[in-house]
Amino acid sequence: MTVTRRQLLTGTGAAAAAAALPGCGRSSEVERPEGVPLSPFTAKSTAEEVTEGLDLSGRLVLVTGANSGLGYETLRVLALRGAAVIATARTLDKAQAACDSAGAGRAIPLALELTDFDSVVAAARSVAALGRPLDVLVANAGIMELPQLEQVYGLEKHFVTNHLSHFLLTNLLLPQLEASAQGRVVVVSSGQSFNNAPEGGIQFDNLSGERGYDPKTAYGQSKLANVLFARHLARRLAGSRVTANSLQPGVIMTNLGRHLPWYTLLTARLFGWAFMKTVEAGAATQVYLAAHPLVATTSGHFFRDSNPIIIPGSYLQDDAQAERLWQVSTELTARWLT
Repeated sequence: MTVTRRQLLTGTGAAAAAAALPGCGRSSEVERPEGVPLSPFTAKSTAEEVTEGLDLSGRLVLVTGANSGLGYETLRVLALRGAAVIATARTLDKAQAACDSAGAGRAIPLALELTDFDSVVAAARSVAALGRPLDVLVANAGIMELPQLEQVYGLEKHFVTNHLSHFLLTNLLLPQLEASAQGRVVVVSSGQSFNNAPEGGIQFDNLSGERGYDPKTAYGQSKLANVLFARHLARRLAGSRVTANSLQPGVIMTNLGRHLPWYTLLTARLFGWAFMKTVEAGAATQVYLAAHPLVATTSGHFFRDSNPIIIPGSYLQDDAQAERLWQVSTELTARWLT
């Protein structure tokens, strides 16, 4: 994708740039689910604004990928509101640096390498060893659009990092979440979950990526998996004190995009002001779902701009596929779940 001089001068370059970036989809065919509270917040609301006046003292929150981007802002704001935050990063040094930089005095650094299931188990055991209920799990960390096929455990890397490891971590931490007065699981997905997911949804016959690999499709599949996972988890937890929701944060310039082509990154820097969110606004929806009393009992929904949405014609509401994904994910992680 290139932006011409004419587009630059006429102002249409921003639209062209938006089309080139992943996660930009803002389908005009959006519906609101019945019975789910609407918030007063918008795409411009920041994480601080959606938590203004809240006191999270006494709550324990775990945020994956808390050392940069949306995860870091989530750590900072939830700690600002009084929560004790377990901040994970790939190394303990990175997690500690994030805690120090955020000024989060109650933060607990924790190493978590999402490409290593043993690391996931070790992290879950460290949380359990605290002997405290876990109020919120924010599954935020991820990778995006690796240019070449990479595998972990014989599976395509996006699927493992973005979905399977968070699936494993959540299941291992369910006892701590269920011990909370009101536990919440918040899964960060993307507009790619409906814009660039594979035709037909999850490619269960190509989870290795060996039968065909495309960076956008692989990322889109993992983000669809995030939504379906949260949706089915909510069904399984119905009647309990734990909720599960997923979200699309919007288009934000963070380290997540480091594997994108150079021309896409350059375009974002030139025209991003016209259509991209700030990190402060990008983190708002996940912080809203993690902390706001308005959605204390809301479960099984997909959010954007701190409000629930339905994307007609997408696979985001496919309960049969969500159930199959759960079964396959359980089989793939069974060794570490027992």
